[in-house]
Amino acid sequence: MHRLSRKRRGAFSSAFAVALCCLLPGCAPAAGGAAPEGGRETGGQAAARPMAARAAAPVVMVVGDSFTVGSGPVERWESYAARSARELGWQLITAGMGGTGFVNPGRVGRTFHDSFVRELAWRPAPDLLIISGGHNDRRTRPGEVYEAAARLLRTVAGHWPGTRVVVVGPLWMGAAPRWAYGVRNAVALAAERAGVPFLDPLGMRWGRGLTLPDGVHPTGEGHVRIARWLVASLRERAAREGGRPARAVRPHG
Repeated sequence: MHRLSRKRRGAFSSAFAVALCCLLPGCAPAAGGAAPEGGRETGGQAAARPMAARAAAPVVMVVGDSFTVGSGPVERWESYAARSARELGWQLITAGMGGTGFVNPGRVGRTFHDSFVRELAWRPAPDLLIISGGHNDRRTRPGEVYEAAARLLRTVAGHWPGTRVVVVGPLWMGAAPRWAYGVRNAVALAAERAGVPFLDPLGMRWGRGLTLPDGVHPTGEGHVRIARWLVASLRERAAREGGRPARAVRPHG
């Protein structure tokens, strides 16, 4: 397989950034719409804006593992995905199950692709889909992870061609094992070749005391930290790319 051309990657990044701005409060594209006569809003127009914003809250879907849907004492509505949605004013739908990955079906017997098909694909297309995971794809060759991630992205693009997609790599609350970087690189490469933005949380220092007794999953405060990172990453990407083409994200390492 060959890489996307620089021109095509840059055009996609700029278009995505403008679209992403529409989903992030406080972020606006460089070119705005025409102002009312005199450059001022009428009282009715100003009053209508909050109502219109509530009515048009973006629909965002996230498919992932236990980090996304919650685990232990952390409920689904307390996960980083839910906290990000509250911060950004999204209507959120989460899908997936603990122990699952791009390749690993876990105890429930389904991969991310299966979760997408069963839980999300039958719904109307969202404004944004976030695919987050890879933590559970241990003992899996990076090539298999790449193929599974690429297949999922192809399925999404074929089913919802107008939906923006962001891929988030595997999350680790502490030092990640070496194999996790191979998974990260495989997922990043699949995202790049699909023309999809990739956000990399590996290497983040979340702080101490943020994991549950199992030593793996984040506490409620851990989810707060992850949500802050995700919100900041989305805003930074939109701001950075909104005014000029940007390079596609390449896998690290």
